[in-house]
Amino acid sequence: METIGKLLVILGVTMTIVGAALWAGFGRGWLGRLPGDIHVEREGFGFYFPIVTCIILSIVLTLLLNIFRR
Repeated sequence: METIGKLLVILGVTMTIVGAALWAGFGRGWLGRLPGDIHVEREGFGFYFPIVTCIILSIVLTLLLNIFRR
């Protein structure tokens, strides 16, 4: 049970730091606009899926969680 508590605290602190950085404007120019992100805009319709941004965020979070688990 102690391990789960420690993991929840680490996740909470990490989410707070990332949220504060995004709120302050970090990544405003490039986050979500990387090459490979899908953006289709037609008359009366717009579709946007940041696939590359999602992959990069997934890799970064996986690395961070693996570092903190050890």
